[in-house]
This record gives sequence, structure tokens and C-alpha cells, in this order.
Amino acid sequence: MMEGHSELGLIGDHFDGGLLGRIKDDGYESRSGSDNFEGASGDDQEAANDQPKRKKKYHRHTPHQTQELEAFFKDCNHPDEKQRADLSRRLGLENKQVKFWFQNRRTQMKTQIERHENMILKQENERLRAENSVMREAMANPMCNNCGGAAIPGQISFDEHQIRIENARLKDELNRICALANKFLGRPISSLASPMSLPASNSGLELGIGRNGFSGGSSGLGMSMGLDFGDFSGGTLPAISGIRSPMGLMGNEIHAERSMLLELALVAMDELIKMAQADSPLWIKMDGGKEILNQEEYARMSSFISPTSPGYVTEASRETGVVIINSSALVETMMDPERWSEMFPSMVSRAVTLDVIASGMGGSRNGSLQVMQAEIQLLSPLVPVRQLSFLRFCKQHAEGLWAVVDASIDAGRNFKRLPSGFLVQDTPNGFSKITWVEHSQYDESLIHQLYRPLIASGLGFGAPRWIATLQRQCECLAIHMSSSIPSEDATAISPAGRRSMLKLAQRMANNFFSGICLSSSQKWDTHHLGNVGDEIKVMTRKNTDVPGEPPSIVLCAATSVWMPVSRQRVFDFLRDERMRGEWVILSGIGQMKEMLRISKGQVDGNSLSVLRANANNGGESSNNTLFLQETWNDTSCSALLYSPVEVESLKVVMSGGDSTYVALIPSGFTIHPDGHSGTQDGDDGGSSGCLLTVGLQILLNSLPTAKLTAESVETVNDLITGTIQKIKASLGVA
Repeated sequence: MMEGHSELGLIGDHFDGGLLGRIKDDGYESRSGSDNFEGASGDDQEAANDQPKRKKKYHRHTPHQTQELEAFFKDCNHPDEKQRADLSRRLGLENKQVKFWFQNRRTQMKTQIERHENMILKQENERLRAENSVMREAMANPMCNNCGGAAIPGQISFDEHQIRIENARLKDELNRICALANKFLGRPISSLASPMSLPASNSGLELGIGRNGFSGGSSGLGMSMGLDFGDFSGGTLPAISGIRSPMGLMGNEIHAERSMLLELALVAMDELIKMAQADSPLWIKMDGGKEILNQEEYARMSSFISPTSPGYVTEASRETGVVIINSSALVETMMDPERWSEMFPSMVSRAVTLDVIASGMGGSRNGSLQVMQAEIQLLSPLVPVRQLSFLRFCKQHAEGLWAVVDASIDAGRNFKRLPSGFLVQDTPNGFSKITWVEHSQYDESLIHQLYRPLIASGLGFGAPRWIATLQRQCECLAIHMSSSIPSEDATAISPAGRRSMLKLAQRMANNFFSGICLSSSQKWDTHHLGNVGDEIKVMTRKNTDVPGEPPSIVLCAATSVWMPVSRQRVFDFLRDERMRGEWVILSGIGQMKEMLRISKGQVDGNSLSVLRANANNGGESSNNTLFLQETWNDTSCSALLYSPVEVESLKVVMSGGDSTYVALIPSGFTIHPDGHSGTQDGDDGGSSGCLLTVGLQILLNSLPTAKLTAESVETVNDLITGTIQKIKASLGVA
């Protein structure tokens, strides 16, 4: 993810200062450019505009320049000013030449896409012509339905004959859709399209106001938010724009695939609505208010239920909460992969849109359907990242009432996300009430024993964690985008400085998460050297052209352990500056003194701080290094992340300067409840316990070509185990 698109860059900049109004649409890129892809450079083109009669001078880029530009274009087709300046300096080109090269390249790609789509439309036109010819032939020579011979004129009506022809065409279309469904669900979906499974009033694929699952006498209209959705039967299929097939199918198969994906999205939306209803028979209330899914009832109503392989388990959860964001802003965030990953940075490590099946109606997200890929993570090296490809479908049911649903389309992996998502409605005070449903099947054998109860409870990947993270992030954005500044920050740092500090903290957090979760957002190489056990993950990555980090090798080690004390107690101990010397392994660091605090929420402990290390045992602390520290605490997770930062670099950021080139080597802790009863609220009674994850990153060598040694691995292993032992000793646990 590019640094330019930061938490306050893509999300924060679009929030209303008073109530986080609405997130504005991203501006579309300039359409300027030229079809002269390898022709005149930017300077030549400007000169041509000023002197139209002067003969144009053409500049051919060298093969090396073209190769470098093409490689960068694959990763980023719209570089910002800094990236263009870096390219021009590295390739010996003028900035305008780089700018116009990218403009021309985008124009060429757009032309290629249009040609490809025109080819598909021509093939579709030929198919329709062939079908029309067959229908005309059939109408000219009608067949008797009883004997199969030529029909006597007047024996069957013209309308009846047309209906029979249309019926035969629809049967053929259904067979193609069912065959393609095996790719996504592992079984035919003929039941989805059968007359017995769809209400008669809901024939057709309505994206805007079509089938919504409210038909049926006993289902009721009352949702868990106490809403009346009204009657939404009927409607027509909106125009579909931007159709591109990710599977590379042609002609009839593209049409069948599109129809199947649309039908899949509609059925998933029906299921989400039913699962979100209050007092639904799909949920069984247990003691303490916890809900579990009624598997028998779900099997009767769902079109997605399928046999699972041995070792697979089902995880289902539902949660309702109030968030400081309106429904349209939340929908815009969810449908943009970059904004989505920035709203849930500790959960979504990477997200991309593969294809847009429908872009929505009337300039809104209503009816928007897209194919996406994402990696969902739990902040521990003992839990594998969940990689999935899925449909995301957005639908507006009423004014200020939206629903977004996801459904996996990659059957056969060790994780499958069944219809999951949320319903959100605006409230009069500018907030929103949201009901989130999360439902999945996964291979439990891949999960470490320590984390199985947590994931089963829903606090690992379930609805409670999505709601808790969303509430915390929205509260942070509300504070920093509002006009009122907390008194503790007003005299210490400017609004521009706060924004730069938050961008820097976001990059620190992303680097830390990638090291303990092994996501693909950064390339890490795992190692098994020395006497390090399997539960301690040791990784390295090479820094060559990483902004803010010198060329080097970064060594990372991470592990998770169970602690027989409450999560809140461990969190309070770690963030106490006076106790820092009790667990820091590095020599010469004693107590910490807080120099600056930026509040990130109403909950105590949600903040960004700058700390200075005091001398320990009469020693001297470095005057050139400060520590950037971020802490947060919600119902699903607590965290403390920190990184040493040079004083001069931090001064630039605090004054509102660019944080991209500040070197960060983050380390820290995450703390989860252990998933057993009585541990979520943080009290120390009974068998209260928590799961502590320790992550440590260090610069191993200033030469990217250096090789990792067993001694280095054992050193970082000693640092990890030593830190855990000191924490346990300070808390008085074995």
C-alpha cells in the first residue's frame, strides 16, 4: 500500500469535521494524454502547442528507460509528484517526460481495453444474430408438441410458440450457469434458479430494488435494529457497465458467468437479511446474551450450505453497535479496497478489486457488485492469514439504509466465507446503527491450540471484532477531523503535525503487523536455524528501495504465549512508562518520560505518544533517539507498538513535514482474550487469562546481500524469551 494513501489521506480527508459527514468520491484521474505512446516527450508536446507550425521533435526512450517505466507502471499507473521526480532522477529524464509517458501509457491501455470490450460485444452481437435466425426458422416451420411433426397452421398460437422458444433458450442458459457454478461453489446451483426456490414475484435479477428476502409470512419485517424495510418486490435489472471477465471466458460463457455471479450476489443478500433479523429462528440465545447459529434451521433455508471436509468447523457470529459515521460514508469505504484496508488496518492486510461486474445506479453504490481479493489476519504468528476471493454486493433498501454482503467464490481452499456483511442505518444524531453478521468455514487443524477458543468465540475473525475495530477507528477519525482539538494537544502540535504523526504511526503499525502475521503486504523469508522452536517465527526481509529505511536486512521474531492474568492487567503494565525498565532487554534504558500525547479515542489507552528514555543505573540515555509509541484497547484486542526514531526526523514530522522517509523498525505486543468464559471483560476472577504476542524487529546487517547466521537467530530468540520471562516475573506469574 502506498504511503500517499494513508489513514487520513483516503479516509480522513473525506470525513465531515462535525460528525464525519460523508466520504467524498475520489477524483477521477486526468484524461489528458496522447496516443503517441513512444513518440514525442512531454517537452516536445508543450513546444508543439506553443509553436504549431514548428516541426515536432521526437524522443525515443532507451530500452532500459522503457523497461523501468513499464515495471513501475505495473505497480502504480498514476504516480504522484514525488514518484515522478524519483523516476526522472533515476532514469535521466525530465519530470515532464515521465509525466507524459504515463499519460500516454494510460491512454494506450484504455484503448486496448476498449478494443477488447468491442470484440466481446461483436461476438455477443453475432450470437444474438444466430439465435434470432434460429427463432425465425422455428417460427417459419412450427413443430407439433405431441407428435414432433410439422404443425398445422392455426394448431398452436403465435404467442404460445414464442413462449416455447423462449423456454428452450432459458433452459439452455440455466444449464450453462449450473455448469459454471461448479467453479465457485463446488456443486450446481440449479436449486437457486428453480421455480420452487424463488418467489413468483421476484423473477429476474434485480440489483436495485429486486428480491430482498422479505417475502414470506412468518419471517417478519423487524430487524435487530428495529427497522421497517417496507415492500421491495418487483423491479428491473439495471444497466450493467464495465463488464470484464476475470476468468477469461468468451461469448456465451461470459454472459452465463455474469448471470451466475449476479444471481449468487442476490441470494447472498437474501441470506444476510434473514440472518440479521431480530428474533430470527436462525439464532439461539444462550446464557449471558451470547448467540449461536441454529445449524438445522440454517440448513433448511440456505442455498450455500455444503458438506465440509473432516476437520472443518463453522464459525458464526452476530453483533450490533453504534458507530460515528453515516451509512453512505461507510458504504463508500467498504467498496473501495484501499479505504477498507485503512479502516481495518489490524484486520485487512491487503485488498484489491479484480473486476467490477456492476458499478451501481444513478451515480451511487446502489447495485454495485465487484469481485475482490483480500487477506484477513489475526495479530499472532500462530494463526495463518485467511486469503480469499469473494463477491462484494452493495444495495440500498431505503433512505439511509444500506446492506453490504460478501460471499466466497473460491471453493476448495482451507477457508470459505459464507454470506457475511452488515446492515447499517443512519440515526438522527448523525451516527449509524449497524448489525454485522460473520459466517465462515475453516480447517481447524491449521489453527494453534491456544487460539481455537478465541476464534470460536467470534473475537478472532467474527462480527464482534469487526464492530469493535470499526468503532475505534471511527472515533479516532472523528477526534482528528473535528475543529475542536483536545487541550492536551493544542499547545504541543499543529493539526498538520498531528496528521503527519498519524501517517507515521500507521506505517509503523503496518510494518509490525506484516512481521507477526506473515501477510503478503511485505515479502518476508522464514528461517529455521539453531535451536529455535516451531512456536517462534523467525523471518527476514531485504530493504533495497524502501522509503524511510536504509539498504539493510531486517530480522523479525515473533511468538505467542498464554498468560494466567487478565488482558487489562498486562496492557496496563506494558504501557506504564515507569515500568518500562522491568521488561526492556536493551541495556541502559530505564523509565520512560512522555514528551507528547495525541489522543485517539475516549477509551483510556488509545493514544499516540512520543517518549524519551531516562538513564538506568546512573547511565546516560541517547539524546538523539526518541520512541514513537501507539497503544489501543477495545473489546477484542489490546496493543502496544513502538519504534526508535531520530530526534531531527521526528521534529520534521511534528511540524507537518513528510513522514515517508522516516526510518522505522517497530516492535511491540498484542494481547487477546483467550476465548474462555469470563475473560472478555478483563476481570481477574476465575480462570481469567489472555494471549500475549511479542514481536521484535532489529536491523541485522547494513548489507542487503548478507546472509543470516544461526548465531543471529539464537540472539533474537533469546531477546524474545527473555522479554516474556521478565514480564511474567514482574506480574508474579510462573
